[in-house]
Formats: sequence, structure tokens, C-alpha cells
Amino acid sequence: MLDKAAHENFPVAPFFVPRAWRDDLMAVYGYARLVDDIGDGDLAPGGRDAELLGLDPAQSDDRLTMLDAFEADLHRVFNGPGTGPRHPLLRRLRPTVRRCGLTPEPFLGLIEANRQDQRVRRYSTYDDLLAYCELSANPVGRLVLGITGTASPERIRRSDAVCTGLQIVEHLQDVAEDLGRDRVYLPAEDMERFRVTEADLARPTSGASLRALVAYEGERAGELLNEGTPLVGSVHGRLKLLLAGFVGGGRAALRAVAAAGHDVLPGPPKPTKLSLLREVGATLRREG
Repeated sequence: MLDKAAHENFPVAPFFVPRAWRDDLMAVYGYARLVDDIGDGDLAPGGRDAELLGLDPAQSDDRLTMLDAFEADLHRVFNGPGTGPRHPLLRRLRPTVRRCGLTPEPFLGLIEANRQDQRVRRYSTYDDLLAYCELSANPVGRLVLGITGTASPERIRRSDAVCTGLQIVEHLQDVAEDLGRDRVYLPAEDMERFRVTEADLARPTSGASLRALVAYEGERAGELLNEGTPLVGSVHGRLKLLLAGFVGGGRAALRAVAAAGHDVLPGPPKPTKLSLLREVGATLRREG
């Protein structure tokens, strides 16, 4: 599960951050990946995760039951002395929570986002999508600020903008994959405006209307990244470089989508390492 960190648009816990931060960031990333894997039905076969959570291995495919059991185990992370969490990833998370004084809310938000994925397959409006990102993406940035001891109301606001922008970029890259899971994150009102149907999303390549829609949503994501970029200039040292990596990763992914002519259906357009480094450098120069 943790090996998936290398495939994100941004560096999850790069080598240059202090060892304590890196361990804490990977503990949080492992938590977020496991929640997503439960919600997406991507757990390893055999039912081991269900067994670890006190369920019958046959219940591994019951996503809502698994999320409920995982939430119950999460609460054991925050309980006082006594029985600790059952799942090893949550046991790994417990020292991070205690060392950094983290609260349950961001972790619960990620679970609720995956519950919502089981109930909500389409989003009528852009505002509906933003509300989903409040659960699915923004908690991660808040946890990063908590781990690094830099949270403030203004930084949280900027972080939320960056995280929502990153989430929308990921949705654009994964249109075909999401449709395969019977999920569409392109707002229905925008699809109607650009005359894009779900049949258009199932084609091997994008038509002109879908390309225009992807470009439009990409502009929105870019505006969110710009809104959040002052977060980078508000901190110093290695944290500045880490946050520039998040913003630069999002911008590099948007450039990759644009370089593909906004045709995201053949596969997710991914930035090169050189493109990522260039965008990180540009972000640092802008906010240095």
C-alpha cells in the first residue's frame, strides 16, 4: 500500500524532510491509502484486512461494513490507555497522533468521503464537488500542518484551496478509471453546458466537447492552486520546499493534461520528473 506513494502527483514524504516528519507523513499517507482502498474495493485478496478489524474475511467486500469497522478501530487510536487499535497501520498512526496532538476530525472526514463514494456516484454542481473535496482532500493538508506544527486559520484556508485543486486535477486525470467504477466527478451542470454525455466519457479518446470541458475544469483547479500558493511563502525551510512540491505537483499535472490536448481518456496524463522540478522551482521563486 505504501508503495503507491511514488505514483502520486506530488512528493508524499521526500528525503529532505526531517526523519520524524517523514515517518509521521507516511503514517498519515498509509491511513489515507487504506481508507481509499476500502472505499474503492482495492484491498488485497484473502480478507486479511477484514480479519484484522475483527470481521469475517468474507465481509472484506462489504465496503460500508469495512468502513464502519475501520472507524471503530480509529477511535481506539484516540482512546486512553487500554486496548489499542487492531490494524497495524492504525497502530503505526497512534504515535504520530500523540506526538503531534492530532484530532480525530480529519481522519473521520476521509472515512466519510469514502462512505459518500458508496452512496453518491454523480455530482450535480461544482459546489457539490467542492463539498466532497472538503471531506476527501482537505483533511490531508490539515494533517500536514498539524504534523509540522504550523496550523493557523489562514494557512488552513490556503491549504484547503491547494488540496481541493489537487483533488480536481486527479479527477481530471482519472475520468476513464472513475467511470469504470461507476463514478463521475465532472459536475453534471458543466457536462450539460459543454454538451458532454456519459457516453462521451466511455470512448477511447476525447471529442472536442470533452476536451473543452476538461480544459475548463483544469482552469478552475489552477485558480485554486494559485489561491493556495501563498501558503508556501508563509513557512520556511524544508516545509517551504515540501509545500512547494504539493503545489508544483498539481501544476505539473495540469501541464501534462494540457500537453495531452486535454484528452484524458487513453490514460492519466502524468508529469515528468523534470516538469515537476520546474514547477516546484517556479513556485519557490514566486513565493520565496
